[in-house]
Amino acid sequence: MADKKQEFVTHITPRDKDFSQWYTDVVTMADLMDYTPVRGCMAMKPYGNRIWELIREGLDRRFQETGHENVSMPMLIPESLLLKEAEHVEGFAPEVAWVTQGGTEKLQERLAVRPTSETIFCTMFAKWVESWRDLPLKYNQWCSVMRWEKTTRPFLRTAEFWWQEGHTVHATAEEAEEETMTMLNVYRDFAEQELAMPVFCGQKSDKEKFAGARATYSIEAMMQDGKALQAGTSHNFGTNFSVPFNVQYLSKEGKLEYCHETSWGASTRLIGAIIMTHGDERGLKLPPAIAPYQVVLVPVAAHKGGVLEKCAEVAEELRKAGLRVKLDDRDNVSPGFKFNEWELKGVPVRVEIGPRDIEKGAAMVCRRDTFEKASLPLEGLGETLVKMMDDITANMFRVADEFRKAHTKDVFNMDELGEQVNGGYARAMWCGDRACEDEIKNRFSATSRNMPFDQTPIGETCVCCGKKANKVMYFAKAY
Repeated sequence: MADKKQEFVTHITPRDKDFSQWYTDVVTMADLMDYTPVRGCMAMKPYGNRIWELIREGLDRRFQETGHENVSMPMLIPESLLLKEAEHVEGFAPEVAWVTQGGTEKLQERLAVRPTSETIFCTMFAKWVESWRDLPLKYNQWCSVMRWEKTTRPFLRTAEFWWQEGHTVHATAEEAEEETMTMLNVYRDFAEQELAMPVFCGQKSDKEKFAGARATYSIEAMMQDGKALQAGTSHNFGTNFSVPFNVQYLSKEGKLEYCHETSWGASTRLIGAIIMTHGDERGLKLPPAIAPYQVVLVPVAAHKGGVLEKCAEVAEELRKAGLRVKLDDRDNVSPGFKFNEWELKGVPVRVEIGPRDIEKGAAMVCRRDTFEKASLPLEGLGETLVKMMDDITANMFRVADEFRKAHTKDVFNMDELGEQVNGGYARAMWCGDRACEDEIKNRFSATSRNMPFDQTPIGETCVCCGKKANKVMYFAKAY
């Protein structure tokens, strides 16, 4: 049940009443996006788009630090390219949108609106790679892709969505595996350090891996309704794509070898993950790293002399300290209305300054994560708030991690598993048989999420069939 002190925005559906409606209310009322005439396609509004830009900047910085370069590939892919890798095309065929006509002419070959870009990258890699001196190629692109989803929900699953997709080419299997794990750790660190979102890292089952990959690894987050959300994936392709696309290199020994490839991606569903990991009955609760405004400054009794001027002065000092600041000097709404609106939008810190505060050389500071209020000196306020941002991130992570731990449980039979996945993650032994995965999905609408790297057994037999098992797997219902 929501704490009474949080029952402020009464037009937002309570989480414990209808979590799905609560999510939709927050997304729309916080003005993150709007629906468009094309089913499943959303328009990101400035506030939502800025959150995505900050996510992009944070990830892109990490990509650059790990030696990757950004490129851009075309959105249209000839059907013949998709057909080159059988498992890949089979996996994506039901979701592909096709262009069949250009202007008034019917196309001789259908063009796919990219659902992902492995095939076009491989086509270009085959042209760009000649010898071992060309390797590795470590590229990334920021773009939108289209998958004709049957059921859509803003940010979580849309027909068109924005993402980044990394594609790399290596000389050896060992280098490709190292790259795959490096990027998985990049996602984990970003999720936990900047999004304050704890994740489970591990390997997907063969059933759940990316179509065409030899191995897929993922970070899995837990939402406040106990469901899983796949927040990022990293794939080791081996030579599965380089063979059909003839991506080869001449080795130092003068031998023609097939390249080893990887791919990895994260998308705008991270915005949905942030909302459902941290939000409450007042709306968004944004981690400082990706908040469009880290501080909102609200004048109190703005009509009195000197108040607006002092607020503008303080806002500028906070900006100089490196903070993203919004001075809300609107004169057509009350301070209380502003408090409500900026809490709904999840701004980490609100600063209130009125005549009495100016007299004391102080400001009233309110944290969005804890609702704590304190009068703090104006002198050195920028430095104080910069430190507060780190504390807010750490506290948000702690709260989310405690929730995750409280809703993760070891289970040893199907009855326990079925009960646990109704509101959390079930950790269980699994025999590795796909039939058991199918049985769990059919009975409980739960799927395998990933196998943690710590495979210390918690039992001896499969949670489903009772046969000897040596794999530890997380199961959960998922978005």
